[in-house]
Amino acid sequence: MPMPEINISALKNPVSSLWGVGVERAMQLARLEIFTIEDLLLHRPKRYEDRRHFRKISELTKDEAFTARGKIVALGLKRFRGGNKSVFEIILDDGSARLHCRWWNLPFMENYFAMGDEIFVFGKLKEIKPRTMDHPETEVIEGGEESFIHINHIAPVYPLTEGLPQRWLRGLIWRALGKFEAEITEPKPAPDLKLLPSRPNAVRMIHFPEEITDVEIARRRLALDEFVKLQVQIQSRRKNFEARTKALSCGGDNRLMKPFLARLGFKLTAAQTNVLREIRADMGGAHPMRRLLQGDVGSGKTAVAACSALMALESGFNVTLMAPTEILAEQHFRNFQKWFEPLGIKVELQTGSRKIVQSPKFKVQSLFIGTHALIESGFTIENLGLVIIDEQHKFGVAQREQLVRKGIYPHLLVMTATPIPRTLGLTLYGDLDISVIDELPGGRGEIKTFVRATDKLAKVLDFIREKLSGGRQAYVVYPRVEDSGMKELKAVAVEFENLKKLLAPSRVGLLHGRLKPAEKENVMADFRANKISVLLSTSLIEVGVDVPNATVMLVENAEAFGLAQLHQLRGRIGRGAHESFCILISDAKNTEARGRLKILEETNDGFKIAEADLKLRGPGELLGQQQSGLPKFRFGNLAEDLDLIRQARDLAAGFLTGEMGRRG
Repeated sequence: MPMPEINISALKNPVSSLWGVGVERAMQLARLEIFTIEDLLLHRPKRYEDRRHFRKISELTKDEAFTARGKIVALGLKRFRGGNKSVFEIILDDGSARLHCRWWNLPFMENYFAMGDEIFVFGKLKEIKPRTMDHPETEVIEGGEESFIHINHIAPVYPLTEGLPQRWLRGLIWRALGKFEAEITEPKPAPDLKLLPSRPNAVRMIHFPEEITDVEIARRRLALDEFVKLQVQIQSRRKNFEARTKALSCGGDNRLMKPFLARLGFKLTAAQTNVLREIRADMGGAHPMRRLLQGDVGSGKTAVAACSALMALESGFNVTLMAPTEILAEQHFRNFQKWFEPLGIKVELQTGSRKIVQSPKFKVQSLFIGTHALIESGFTIENLGLVIIDEQHKFGVAQREQLVRKGIYPHLLVMTATPIPRTLGLTLYGDLDISVIDELPGGRGEIKTFVRATDKLAKVLDFIREKLSGGRQAYVVYPRVEDSGMKELKAVAVEFENLKKLLAPSRVGLLHGRLKPAEKENVMADFRANKISVLLSTSLIEVGVDVPNATVMLVENAEAFGLAQLHQLRGRIGRGAHESFCILISDAKNTEARGRLKILEETNDGFKIAEADLKLRGPGELLGQQQSGLPKFRFGNLAEDLDLIRQARDLAAGFLTGEMGRRG
């Protein structure tokens, strides 16, 4: 199926084919991932300087960064005793005042300036008397035929690498645009050019805008092209998959479902019921189900997974459920044993520490629950109808495919309690259908969240002791297992003895990833049985641990965790009828860190939290760029561009339908 193309000719030539780009310059550009002429033309400026308007040096303030222009009237390099430290300084004069610019321990900077040079300088004052900037961005003003692109214009300022001058790169891009702009063609499918600039015009506008408002117009056009290319790939993959596969009939007949629901002890919510209708339609349809189930912590995804498994089991097929940790796999094993064995269904557990003794074929329909051990080459499953993956964000795409390949195109249900921002849902999981459980079961206690400084810890521990004396249980979470020398981060192994004394006579248990599987299970069993009142742990407990009597969550060094991770941790409480309390301890001075924690204080809505996390950290940081499978977008912004992604999805769908019609 055709893919959108930008160009197949001159733009693919190496950047070294351009005049003035020798071996050294080509190596510098390669460090910026610029290898071809196309890469050069799509090298996005990091910001813009409106050089039509300067601030006089005498008017500079410490409040914000400004662009100024002046002549070098003095310069020099000073080395301190020992020779390891230095400061290079230039003094500029623009007729209104003087400005000192300093570079610490960068002696090579003296090679870039000469007495009498006119230069632009961009930065923020560090001192007022005398006016001083440390490590400002600078550019020497030179004459020549290209000087008009550097002065009296809105000038692009590019990401650079050592030894590559800003002015040189700007000039190179200007010349390349002049020569190759006509080679930039519209991709297929192209957007409506009555509403957006052409692609060649957008590339020019992103580099050399006439007005600063042109930049966002150009960015959106180029971002749309990126999203369209990705959507065509995603939708082509899905269409090709459906064309070559036939679904196993796993719609079920309700002979197991009805007694299961009757024995469940609670009624499914309307949201759970709606999702099950979508899943039943998929599992009885013509193509293998590929569905992502999102639901906030405590929304009842496990019950939906159980009903989905029963549909496949009723239809004569086996089912697997893979979880990221042994603790979660063992919890699922206990729950499903309790639910399924009265129905005559065998439930097996396969983890690193517990292996199934396999017979050549399983005579009865079974549910196989496990960790990564399920995808080991020696483990086989006959007649696999449904694969369920819990907390899918903990697994890579390749691991998901390994498990699916244990069968012949089984249905696939992947679940996450980490709500996925809509933009990521349409890109990262664009080849999956998405279901959302957007309703929590009734009878749950409210969760209140508070952010407190370390000096309030004694009062917080008094509060925990009060709750423990009332029969409740608590979690205490630290970011590390052992002391690594980072004094600001607490470690469970170090704090365990201290916490036992502080919370005596309540019994404190210790849980972390370095314990042996049997030790972990013993601690969890004691906590579930209320033999342990306080569980001291790392973030190991963030998924799946379900103890309704635990109503307090204390997280120390909360700033060391991501927003979504803290929301997951908070989801371990509020699972019973009692009011619950999440207390986040942090002395973070960083404005962003404090802002993140404030979001948790203000909302329990996982989707709002996920959107905020995406804006603060970006998708690569949030998901891990390699594991996520997301391309690196030059212009697209997954935190902001939902409308463009939807537009791209529609453009791609219309294009592929038209292509198939022409081929048909």
